[in-house]
Amino acid sequence: MTVAVETPDVLVIGLGAMGAAITFQLAQAGVRVVGLDQFQPPHPLGSTHGETRITRQAIGEGERFVPLALRSHQIWREIEAETGASLLNACGGLIMTRGGQRSRLHDQQDFLGNTIRAAERFHIAHQCWDATAIAAHYPQFVLQGDEQAYFEPGAGYVAPESCVRAQLTLATQHGAMLRFNERVESVSRHAGRTEVVTSRARYHAGTTIVAAGAWIGDLVPSLRATLTVRRQVLHWFRLDGSMSYASNAMPVFITQWGDAEDAVFYGFPQTGWEAMIKVATEQRLADTTAKSVERAIAPTEASDMHARHVAGRLRGVSAQAVKSAACLYTNAPSANFIIDRLPDGTDIAVVSACSGHGFKHSAAIGEAVAQWVTGGGPPDVLKPFSFAANGLLPV
Repeated sequence: MTVAVETPDVLVIGLGAMGAAITFQLAQAGVRVVGLDQFQPPHPLGSTHGETRITRQAIGEGERFVPLALRSHQIWREIEAETGASLLNACGGLIMTRGGQRSRLHDQQDFLGNTIRAAERFHIAHQCWDATAIAAHYPQFVLQGDEQAYFEPGAGYVAPESCVRAQLTLATQHGAMLRFNERVESVSRHAGRTEVVTSRARYHAGTTIVAAGAWIGDLVPSLRATLTVRRQVLHWFRLDGSMSYASNAMPVFITQWGDAEDAVFYGFPQTGWEAMIKVATEQRLADTTAKSVERAIAPTEASDMHARHVAGRLRGVSAQAVKSAACLYTNAPSANFIIDRLPDGTDIAVVSACSGHGFKHSAAIGEAVAQWVTGGGPPDVLKPFSFAANGLLPV
């Protein structure tokens, strides 16, 4: 049987955080774009789910990320105005560590200090608090007295499923063709051009953008040695009613409670009618793949999370786990992003990995990638994420 050959201007593989944003922005610019996903997004099988994602404006991972975060906040508001969806809750954000101890997150050794310096450079509204000030504002935290913190009133959380859904809806309205439940079977080069074969068609696109997250190594094998995939688990614990965790009384937070690298967890205020909050940590020891990952959550994972991180540090949060979920972080060296064209195939671009902190930047990355594809060279905001800028080349 002859399989149809489609020739869009741009083919986007993967419609999670990055792919949805890129597809929307390309369609809005009048580009003939086809977006593919092997599942039906938004879905809970990759990295773009879990109801909430922290968003910060001053970025402790590096000042190169700040323009992306600031622009993303503007784009979320623009999409809200156009669609009526609720995407961004600026409930404030607190980053806290113990005095004299390291603030380590995403391969940074002074995450708190980096955040403060970024806020000062980019004139982002913030306050620096000691333990007395933290307790006065947020009595939900059990403190030892030597804590120091950065508070950013413009930080908060975005709703990943709603963000993806809104952008894909707008992409369709602007003429994008979206193909769900369509699996990519091969990506190959023939006569100087890329051919993508899926379960239903063949594509010869002007540009192919691979934004497949944890599956990127399957589609671009030269990146397998560069990227690592890790399973992370999110937990929702029941509130006992003794403290308010409403978003007008509690910020998103990241707290480094000890000097060990894994002595850190993060969380959110209550986001719905049910009395529970979401918390998580980030494990860095065990690698996995999108195919082999254990998606089931053992009951001991929730109890261990509460005992190690939550108990004695948050008032009013019981040990009763309402639910848990696994997600996948696809990590590049130094927790950076990789956004570049493959050097051996100039019509293939990769927009991955996002190293566990990409969602807050995804709206602006989508805009910048669309500008790049339609306008020639990469915008300045993307240059720090090229292979060359990071000393990386696919092997």
